Amino acid sequence: MKKLFILSLVGLASLSATAQETTLQETRFTDNWSVGLNGGIVTPLTHHAFWGNARSAVGVQLNKDVTPVFGFGIESMWTIHTSESRTAFDASNLSLLGRVNLTNLFAGYRDEPRLFEIEAMAGAGWLHYYANGEGDANGWSTKAGLNLNFNLGLERAWTIAIKPAVVWNMDGNDGINDYANFMPSHYDVNHANFELTAGIVYHFKGSNGAHHFTRVRLYDPYEVDELNAKINDLREAVSEKNAQLHQANGRINALSHEVKKLRDRGPVIQTQTVTNTRETLESVITFRQGKSVIDASQQPNVERVATYLRNHREATVDIKGYASPEGSAAINEKIAQARAEAVKKMLVSKYKISSSRITAEGQGVGDMFSEPDWNRVSICTINENQTK
Repeated sequence: MKKLFILSLVGLASLSATAQETTLQETRFTDNWSVGLNGGIVTPLTHHAFWGNARSAVGVQLNKDVTPVFGFGIESMWTIHTSESRTAFDASNLSLLGRVNLTNLFAGYRDEPRLFEIEAMAGAGWLHYYANGEGDANGWSTKAGLNLNFNLGLERAWTIAIKPAVVWNMDGNDGINDYANFMPSHYDVNHANFELTAGIVYHFKGSNGAHHFTRVRLYDPYEVDELNAKINDLREAVSEKNAQLHQANGRINALSHEVKKLRDRGPVIQTQTVTNTRETLESVITFRQGKSVIDASQQPNVERVATYLRNHREATVDIKGYASPEGSAAINEKIAQARAEAVKKMLVSKYKISSSRITAEGQGVGDMFSEPDWNRVSICTINENQTK
């Protein structure tokens, strides 16, 4: 038992040594249980013919793996009687056994059991003899041996094991109630059996979804700190972008509100009449973006100029066309000239004003108004008492 305890500690130390890179996934109490059936022979260790005195043996077991190295289990074995008896069995042995997986202990545990593994097992139990005539006898036993395990299947859910072991009757009475010759508990090869059995074991699926232990990567704390720092940087960047997006949405809402107000009040008519000391008059005709056609809403502004020119035969008019800043300079020059010519054409063709009294020039991009869109205009300036 002392040796088993030492091997268990070594196994735990071996697992800890590999924990720098990976660690076992957390398990529950209900994980890593297994059940098995055993069958084989039992024969006295000394003073008997090996095969001549061999008896059949059957048993069941319930196991729990605590780590990939250490586990324990309960095993019940019965030896079948070969002579006349009131029962079918010579003896039964109920044992509590500890197991150390030597393969995982010395070679380390991978993410699943190997195809072949060797376990050392040892423990103690209750030995009961089914005597014939004088009554049954009880004692206690110890057991030590090996499990040669073959793990089968893609999921390693099944294990076939060959199990050589030695079982000692620690009381040394072999089922005979000879209290006069009673001896204290001791190891004696003359009161021991060799047990050779084979068994099949099924491993239940655990909470990790596997029939065995699984490993997960254990991150280095410096790596975790670095990742957390990157996450915090990304969060700050997202917060800044959200603030910028909030501001942009505010500007969009404000512009949308302005657009709605402009749509609600209908077409914008830019007209003004300014009379200075020279007694000049100005009239403004607005145009749509990229257009040089005079809208019906702007024709009263042209008619106002025509009416003045009819009533003042000596007056002339200077028409200057402008464009808003969108587009290239060459295009804006053409549009500005076309807007001036459109007003001149309407004065001549519709209101019969002599072309000699009209000057039409394009001025390119205008900057008379604070809103760029409002500079899509033609401005008519009437000159008093100046006949061309």
